[in-house]
Amino acid sequence: MKHIQIKKLVISAMMLALCLLLPFLTGQIREIGRMLAPMHLPVLVCGYVCGPVWGFAVGLVAAPLRSMIFSMPAVPECFFMAAELAVYGLMSGLLYRIFPKKLPFYYVSLLISMVSGRLLYGILHFAVAGIGGSSYLFETFLTATVLGSIPGILLQLILIPLILAGLKRAGQLPLS
Repeated sequence: MKHIQIKKLVISAMMLALCLLLPFLTGQIREIGRMLAPMHLPVLVCGYVCGPVWGFAVGLVAAPLRSMIFSMPAVPECFFMAAELAVYGLMSGLLYRIFPKKLPFYYVSLLISMVSGRLLYGILHFAVAGIGGSSYLFETFLTATVLGSIPGILLQLILIPLILAGLKRAGQLPLS
């Protein structure tokens, strides 16, 4: 049992490191980073592989840590991202435990995780805008969070099930 916890800790640390490094592939160009969402991939994988607690923790820490080290994502955006990523890690881990371990259910759990995180992201933006006396329209949410992220959403829908299938075939899933 202790061996499994150490393995989860190491994998979670690797996923956190990927969260810090993958955005460099977008050249630190904010629009491309928003479009491809490179930090989402390792957080979702961490939830599936290490479970909801580790996925939540990596998601919660990744964006603020990257902001402190590299000044991107900027404050306060990093806190909105932290909530979104934490939900990704939590939901992917929980749903993986609940659903059958078959490819179609990878997609179902992935879609539910992605929608849950993006909804929380939108709700937080809406709440903060309301407190600040400005507005955050539904159209803004759709444009910024959904339509602007279609390449990243497609990337996640392609890569994550492939990664999970490969890990399962290699005997690395699930970590009990």
